[in-house]
Amino acid sequence: MTAPTHYLSLDTPIGQLVLEGTDEALSRVHLANRAPRVESETHPVAALDLAASQLREYFEGSRTTFDVPLAPRGTAFQVDVWRQLSLIPYGETITYAQLAQRVGRPRAYRAVGQANGRNPLAIIVPCHRVVASDGLGGYAGGIDTKTALLEHEAKLGRTRS
Repeated sequence: MTAPTHYLSLDTPIGQLVLEGTDEALSRVHLANRAPRVESETHPVAALDLAASQLREYFEGSRTTFDVPLAPRGTAFQVDVWRQLSLIPYGETITYAQLAQRVGRPRAYRAVGQANGRNPLAIIVPCHRVVASDGLGGYAGGIDTKTALLEHEAKLGRTRS
């Protein structure tokens, strides 16, 4: 039997996010432009409440890493790419080619880009920190959202130095 799925809406500077998960782990962060409509939120769920709290801290500028229990669903390759995304430091960016290198598949930058685009844990697993070698590249949440996240981290990174 599978654990029930819960949802929690969270207002942020980049729009309303919808957190999805079970009692034990966060499985998805829906960005504002792709968020499902949540008719009614369920009782408090520890994993979602923790994720919401940490995302609030991120947007307030007091958090640069996350330690929420995660349960993303994807292929072994996708999960490997997402694991590498989690290693990109706050306020820094890498290219799709560099990410492909880190995954051990230097010629698979297109496949890596597709896995990056399917990251179900936006912001927490920072896919926004991957850019094209000739510019920003795409983003599932829209280029304006990617730009806002990168500017947020760049601004706060300068004040921490």
